[in-house]
Amino acid sequence: MKYITKKDIVFPKRSRASHKGENGIVLIVGGSEEYPGAVMLASLAALRAGADLVIAAAPSRVAWCVNSRIPDAITIKLPGKHLSMSHASKILKTAERADCVLLGNGAGLHAHTKKLFQHLVRRLKKPLVIDADALKSIRIQDVHNAILTPHKKELEILLQNSKLNDFKRYLRDNVIIIKGAIDTICTSGGMFYNKTGNPGMTRGGTGDVLAGLCAGFVAQKLSLKDAAVTATYINGLTGDILARRHKGYSYTAYDLAEDVQQVMRALKKKSR
Repeated sequence: MKYITKKDIVFPKRSRASHKGENGIVLIVGGSEEYPGAVMLASLAALRAGADLVIAAAPSRVAWCVNSRIPDAITIKLPGKHLSMSHASKILKTAERADCVLLGNGAGLHAHTKKLFQHLVRRLKKPLVIDADALKSIRIQDVHNAILTPHKKELEILLQNSKLNDFKRYLRDNVIIIKGAIDTICTSGGMFYNKTGNPGMTRGGTGDVLAGLCAGFVAQKLSLKDAAVTATYINGLTGDILARRHKGYSYTAYDLAEDVQQVMRALKKKSR
């Protein structure tokens, strides 16, 4: 049994000679009128992780919400209230410039949205992070080179959709973060357990922050395992610091995304 410690944390290396876009481009595909905040939280987290550019492809009203809170993000404003197959070609074209694609945040479970995610996981050739409603839409057999971030219920749905009782054989080129009181990170090389975090992490949106961190780190060329371990530890540790500061669990997912950078800075200093 391997518990994650500070020694396991890996940060991306950044060249002083690099140019815009060379330190990671993340494409986030998600959002619906019911859940406009999820893409915004994931976008902010990916930027805080250090990605140079974040592109949010979302229904137009959701994209405008992202613009209003995060001027750094680029948005692709897709017509309609939900994601659908009519958006597939635009998303696939945009993904050509991305280093990592994050699917699912706040997308909802409209039939056309589920069909889109099924199509994208088969067609995309980039590293993926699959979260939230995308997890409820796909089969694990179709997924390669991805981090999946289910909580227990989402994992049950994923296994039911995949008609599987055991997912271990599909860990060859994927990593699964099973979110819980103690997070379990499943890799082909073994299991890792994360004890950072607290009951305040059950609040809506904290999973979107985790997914955004994963995508930001993968886009900067961390391995799937290192990105998952680092993101999970930092996400929980930030929650722990916020709980102490607020003397309880009144912090929000937006607070979490905002404060990640301070926690990362402190960890980098201690590792020198």
